[in-house]
Amino acid sequence: MQLQNSTALITGGASGLGAATARLFLAQGANIVILDLNETSGEALEQEFPGKLKFVKTDVADEVDVKLAINSALEIFGSIQIVVNCAGIAIARKTIGKVDGVYGPHALDAFEKTIRINLIGTFNVIRLAGFAMEKNEPNTEGERGVIINTASVAAYDGQIGQAAYAASKGGIVSMTLPIAREFAKAGIRVMTIAPGLFETPLLMDLPEEARISLGEQVPFPSRLGRPSEYALLAKSIVENPMLNGEVIRLDGAIRMGPK
Repeated sequence: MQLQNSTALITGGASGLGAATARLFLAQGANIVILDLNETSGEALEQEFPGKLKFVKTDVADEVDVKLAINSALEIFGSIQIVVNCAGIAIARKTIGKVDGVYGPHALDAFEKTIRINLIGTFNVIRLAGFAMEKNEPNTEGERGVIINTASVAAYDGQIGQAAYAASKGGIVSMTLPIAREFAKAGIRVMTIAPGLFETPLLMDLPEEARISLGEQVPFPSRLGRPSEYALLAKSIVENPMLNGEVIRLDGAIRMGPK
């Protein structure tokens, strides 16, 4: 699958990993539709790339929202060849512990919200975008589309306080192969990237000393990953037709400790 003249739907594309992917794909000649709740950043990107990038305010776990966003992409650009699912949240909370000084069990609504956005939201976009992709004309390799999801090393090395986050990302890892097998008949590839410690808005809010300390935990290169490096892997996945049904760790060889 070539990026030139393709259309990519990128969830969480207004910042972080998604925004870096949008910029690289644009530089390669792709059209972009960003699905995000961040109106300020999303609209700023739309103004920066008029005619090539469309922002649609979207709750990825809402069926109506995603259908409207996909319809908007089809109306503007005609078809969708690529999906990159970057939308997600992270919470840190023990299964039993203190929150605001009160000792007790993990709030169930916080667990449900994490699963809803990270896992259900990813599946919601896959199923609806995949349905639209099935109508594409296949290229010379028989491809009609490529879907790239974002998990995390927490799916494998979940730390104390990451039960909800690790569960949501583990679900993305686990559904990658069965969906890839199902979509194979339509010529739609499904891949997942599991990033380690990256310069995302979540980590960039930490003090510089804390960010440096986290980066030093990475064997090599001993620093936080850059969103542009995630984008480079996403580009390689799009362009390599043999990559399918697999999860790639992008982590500098880190294996996270218990905490």
